[in-house]
Amino acid sequence: MRKINFKKIAAVSALGLAAVLGSSSVADAQNINNKELYKQEQKRAERLEKQQRKLNERDHSGNDRSNGNGYYNGNSNANRYRVYRGGRYYNTDNRGAELLRQAVNAGYQQGYEAGRDDRSSRRRSSWTNSNVYRQGVYGYESYVDRSQYQYYFQQGFQRGYQDGYNSRYQYGTNNGGSVNILASILGSILNIQRY
Repeated sequence: MRKINFKKIAAVSALGLAAVLGSSSVADAQNINNKELYKQEQKRAERLEKQQRKLNERDHSGNDRSNGNGYYNGNSNANRYRVYRGGRYYNTDNRGAELLRQAVNAGYQQGYEAGRDDRSSRRRSSWTNSNVYRQGVYGYESYVDRSQYQYYFQQGFQRGYQDGYNSRYQYGTNNGGSVNILASILGSILNIQRY
């Protein structure tokens, strides 16, 4: 029979125990490193988010990118426009100006149809009874301020309604069945200026 060498078994066991404890320590160290990396990444993400919020706030506070009224001016090379309403100027760019023009024209078109329908139904003339007029968001895109869009849509609607109800084209034209507001009326409503 073989003799059991307890010294060797004890030495091997001690080495095994040290290896197990050592690997546990390495795993703990890696876990701590992973937690630290995670915290660093979280802080970095929070910093980036904070910087993005600051940029967004600056973009909406009048630094030639926006005047705080929902009009984005894009880059400094964009054509800039000023819309005068209610004693104040509102800045916008090409796209914003075009959307406001569309608001007036869409309002005219919707108003013309509503006026024509009311007349043919023998209802009294009242554009304010129209849900489309009261909401004022037909065709709205969030690129421009909603209240501005509503105002200009309603201005077009009133004129379109009057033309449709009275079967005339005082404020607009009919080109092959497509009604549109006159450019001169559009200009007087928007009072838009390039600067």
